[in-house]
Amino acid sequence: MSVEIKLSRSNRTYRPHEPLQGKIITKFPSSVSHRGIHLTVNGSVNLQVRGGSAGLIESLYGVLKPIPILYHFLLFSNIKKRIPNSMKLFMEQTLTSRQYLLTVDVVRGYLHKSFSATVEFIIESELGGLPEKPVSPETVFFYITQDTQRHSLLHELKSGGFKVSGRICTQCLVGDPLVGEVTVEASAVPIYSIDIHLHRIESIMVGEKIATETSVLQTTQIADGDVCRSICLPIYVILPRLLTCPTVFAGPFSVEFKVTIVVTFQTELYNVQPKSDPRAFRKWVAMESLPLELVQSQ
Repeated sequence: MSVEIKLSRSNRTYRPHEPLQGKIITKFPSSVSHRGIHLTVNGSVNLQVRGGSAGLIESLYGVLKPIPILYHFLLFSNIKKRIPNSMKLFMEQTLTSRQYLLTVDVVRGYLHKSFSATVEFIIESELGGLPEKPVSPETVFFYITQDTQRHSLLHELKSGGFKVSGRICTQCLVGDPLVGEVTVEASAVPIYSIDIHLHRIESIMVGEKIATETSVLQTTQIADGDVCRSICLPIYVILPRLLTCPTVFAGPFSVEFKVTIVVTFQTELYNVQPKSDPRAFRKWVAMESLPLELVQSQ
């Protein structure tokens, strides 16, 4: 038994004043009685404490309330009191208001559990007043050596040395890929992997305090194994559209992004230590972080 929401667009992205179209699909072994089918659209900014978070975020969490952006409720009152074992309901609703939740509930009454389904979708801002393209796309050159690292390194890395250089575009459209290049110029220790981490930084202000949480959205491997020296490797990262948005500074909260170029060297310790948090500093890893500005245009 299941209830499914299937939107008309595979990327689940709409513009204001465009109709939100799709289907509510029910699949039951037999007909089911109900007391109404409810469709709810909910959008809000809410700070959530994740596992391992402590300190300032926990102290503020008790006084923070969700910031509502949109709420809309629709009742399918013209549906029969019994749903056949297979049915498709066509929905169309115009939304005038970034990322929202669409929920459908099949209410079955007392002592019966309701059937529910939820799907995320995106409403992009109006295009008026936005530039056709970023006026001056920013390309930042970087280099990673043993002297640029703020954490301790293995003795063989510090004594032998290494240098990884490249460039990356730190301003791009939300629908465009993140591009650049990276070159391993020298390394005394063989390289295990080169990866690009995409981070989202969410901040919210309460009084004079600011709570910030950084999460890793995506990891893309650029090179696997000990790459040839002085060979230019391309960087081409497709951004996860449902997890990214234009960089936002809106009153009490902000959403920012950054990219981290991570070079992992071959060592026996790599297979021993846990890899749960890619942001953790390790003696066999060198990295460089750069701010990333995401913009939206026509």
